[in-house]
Amino acid sequence: MTTIFAQATAAGKAGVAVIRISGPDAFAAAKLVVGTVPEPGRFALRSFRNAQGEVLDSGLVLSFAAPHSFTGEDVVELQCHGSSAIMTAMLAAISETGLARMAEPGEFSRRALMNNRMDLAQLEGLGDLIEAETEAQRKQAQRVFAGALTEVTERWRADLLRALALLEVTIDFADEEVPVDVVPEVVGLIIGVTTDIRREVAGSFAAERVRDGFEVAIIGAPNVGKSTLLNHIAGRDAAIVSSLAGTTRDVIEVQLNLQGVPVVFLDTAGMRETDDEIERIGVDRAIQRAQSADIRLFLLETTEDKPVVEIQSDDIVRVGKDDDAHAEGRGISGKTGAGVERVLGEIHAILSRRVAGVGVAISERHRSAMKAAMGALESALVEVEAGPERVELAAENMRAAVRALDVLMGRLDVEDVLGEIFSRFCLGK
Repeated sequence: MTTIFAQATAAGKAGVAVIRISGPDAFAAAKLVVGTVPEPGRFALRSFRNAQGEVLDSGLVLSFAAPHSFTGEDVVELQCHGSSAIMTAMLAAISETGLARMAEPGEFSRRALMNNRMDLAQLEGLGDLIEAETEAQRKQAQRVFAGALTEVTERWRADLLRALALLEVTIDFADEEVPVDVVPEVVGLIIGVTTDIRREVAGSFAAERVRDGFEVAIIGAPNVGKSTLLNHIAGRDAAIVSSLAGTTRDVIEVQLNLQGVPVVFLDTAGMRETDDEIERIGVDRAIQRAQSADIRLFLLETTEDKPVVEIQSDDIVRVGKDDDAHAEGRGISGKTGAGVERVLGEIHAILSRRVAGVGVAISERHRSAMKAAMGALESALVEVEAGPERVELAAENMRAAVRALDVLMGRLDVEDVLGEIFSRFCLGK
């Protein structure tokens, strides 16, 4: 591999900026800039110079010998002052050595993957960790990056390989009597892994919401206070407020950090029958988003009104525009703020319960691989229970399940997903 380099910290002014150099010529390239590179695992204060000997800056130099580095290669990190001018000069000086080239987005992480410093699931966790904006997102990403998904998948894989080995014994000795009936153990292993995978698939939907944000749709008739409430929650004028009914025509989204949980509040068009084509489109969109939202906050005109969309278990119903608190705890007002904190507390409690039930699978890719493994295991169980003459078919289904888990961890069919994953990474990662 060629040697690569890039700024590992964010662009812009900062007290300290870090440049990472990785590859077989990392030490040689760094030496031309810093003079003497410290021994691996140590650091030293050095002056940084360009090819003409001009001092560009001074700072710390850290070195890591392969495979004991993030990428698994020889790595040198230069810590300098974080001005744009210094960074430009430093990057130019490294490039002038002719021993390294600028890294592509995510290339350091790609090398860590290729050098078995992490697997594909951990790589996805790292990407989410970099993007995390709330505490729930950080915890979830850190769990995956630390190898939680890897750990459970390896356990499943070991159980399936054990079951497959038992089936292979019956195939290899088909003409002889196998001293122990292996079917009960094989069935137990298949059922155990299938149950675990089914649980993870169910929890992956909530985990995906933690990554992207739970949706709370504010819905109701026109002019019932939806936009005013959204503006109050957002703390700014995110939606147009007017006494004219039907002002909101499209879905307006506001992303918030609700006590560590990512939430997207949706202000929707007022739901009513209308001859206005544009407003009717807005109403249709409101209904669609309301149906797919995690929680619906219904605003009614009176306590006697009924919601226009079917209420589900976690939905919340309030009387809108309850500025004078006549609804006795069942109202809410975006104008005065009455009842808002109580409703936000209810939303947080509901979503916290869902966050507590998430597993370690966090994406559609994980879910698809797990479903493929689960389908293969269900077929294998049918074949095992059908009798000895179907053992070979059962074994083939078991192999398919193991291959699905290998896809999950990036051991197979990895190239088609790397581009999408690395597109979210910066140059220094």
